[in-house]
Amino acid sequence: MSNQDYISRSPAKKKNNTKKNKTSKQKKSASTSPTVPLKTKVVSLLVLVLICVFAYGLWALKTASSTKEPLSTTPPIKQTEKTDKQTNTLPEPPKEKWTYVKDLENKKIEVGEYEVKEKGPYQMQCGSFRTQKQAQVLKANIAFTGIVSQIKTAKGKNGTWYKVVLGPYARKRLAEKDKHKLKRNNINYCQIWLWR
Repeated sequence: MSNQDYISRSPAKKKNNTKKNKTSKQKKSASTSPTVPLKTKVVSLLVLVLICVFAYGLWALKTASSTKEPLSTTPPIKQTEKTDKQTNTLPEPPKEKWTYVKDLENKKIEVGEYEVKEKGPYQMQCGSFRTQKQAQVLKANIAFTGIVSQIKTAKGKNGTWYKVVLGPYARKRLAEKDKHKLKRNNINYCQIWLWR
């Protein structure tokens, strides 16, 4: 089978067998001649005039003699011996209006000796329960975070309480560090108090 060249071939013409179709097409093309509305003509003429005026304005600016010389904002300086000396030396600094510069130079700062008082060792209590089994569960959850806790018993008017306590901590910052670690592991409501 031979290759066919579709590009160089002319397109096929449609054949109309009826005479009515030919005459109706001729009538339509004759009656619908391309006419441009008056509004479009006026707008295009106005745009053309504005472009011409703009081009003339640019040409007038280019050829005007007043635009040939640059504008000078500073008056010309007369060259004298004084101006040469002034350019080599710096002017005197202005006098200060405020006195805070001198006040700061002469100000004396009193340095006091402060002692940081340690309040004592801290403890963190994470829970207080009626039964020892509940305290053991909380102690095991705390052990999973890597922190060692203790269970202390306290007897009061309402009976025996089992408290889960961590510590002692030398500084409160160390207790806060463990408290944040417990919060990240979903163990909340821990309180930091002084060791008693």
